[in-house]
Amino acid sequence: MNVLVLCTGNSCRSILGEATFNHLAPAGWHAVSAGSKPAGYVHPRSLALLAREGIATEGCHSKSWDQLPVTPDIVITVCGSAAGEECPAYLGPVLRAHWGVEDPAHATGTEEEIDAAFLHAYRVLRARIEAFFALPLEQLKNNPARLKAELDKIGALLP
Repeated sequence: MNVLVLCTGNSCRSILGEATFNHLAPAGWHAVSAGSKPAGYVHPRSLALLAREGIATEGCHSKSWDQLPVTPDIVITVCGSAAGEECPAYLGPVLRAHWGVEDPAHATGTEEEIDAAFLHAYRVLRARIEAFFALPLEQLKNNPARLKAELDKIGALLP
């Protein structure tokens, strides 16, 4: 099953989600990330955080949703709402869920406060991904309505 982690810029949250998902994924599950308006780079703090967590970042790059290497089965949007961020709507016959996370790229303050914003985004995404992989996925793959309900519940975990 292919999962697309989608946001606007594809430089922070969706990259964190893609790398963490693939780090934790059982056989048969794979994530890619993309943005509707890609920044064209991966935020260095995202890469540094992933490295500290022991998560591979090879192949992580900012890309457009028009350049996907696979057709997703599930699309998870991770856009936040604090700055009135407009979340892209993926069109196509896929299962959709929203796991909103505020964009750490817009964090301000001290170096420690900015690092804390990235760490918070990562921890929220990781907790949701771990909850996803704790589901009976083999059963849910054949029950899209129940899988969608579970994805929506997970999206409500941790603000």
